[in-house]
Amino acid sequence: MTTYFTEHRKDRLMQERVHDPYQSRGKPREPSMCPKCKAVFQGGRWQWIKSRPANAHEEMCQACQRIRDDYPAGLVSLKGEFVATHKKEILNLARNQEQAERALHPLHRILRIEERVDHLVISTTDIHLPKRIGEALHRAYKGELDLNYEKESCFVRVIWTSP
Repeated sequence: MTTYFTEHRKDRLMQERVHDPYQSRGKPREPSMCPKCKAVFQGGRWQWIKSRPANAHEEMCQACQRIRDDYPAGLVSLKGEFVATHKKEILNLARNQEQAERALHPLHRILRIEERVDHLVISTTDIHLPKRIGEALHRAYKGELDLNYEKESCFVRVIWTSP
């Protein structure tokens, strides 16, 4: 009987590790509760529950850490004359997208909204919410949508320009 051994190749390219300073090195102990937002880590994920679990450990979630450090994971830039004339309506749409996303994913939040001279900038605590906001604006008002995902730094930049 002949036995064949396969040797692992050592000449393959190594994948560079994605660098997200707020990604947990390990899972928090269960149950854990964020002292700031009251989200609970239970069942392997952060979630909203109605009451504090018995013997819950306190651990700050990644979204609250980003908010504390003012370190966004995504930016949505809103440009064009339409933005200036319909600012309240556009921001309501962005807030509605945040609420829908946050209901299922407590770590997906708007960090801040900045008014600049010729555009608005929405900073978020994750990389999925900016895309959702940009696509909602594009569906509602058309315009031009540009998505730029920087894989190495775990950051997304969305630029929506009104028609």
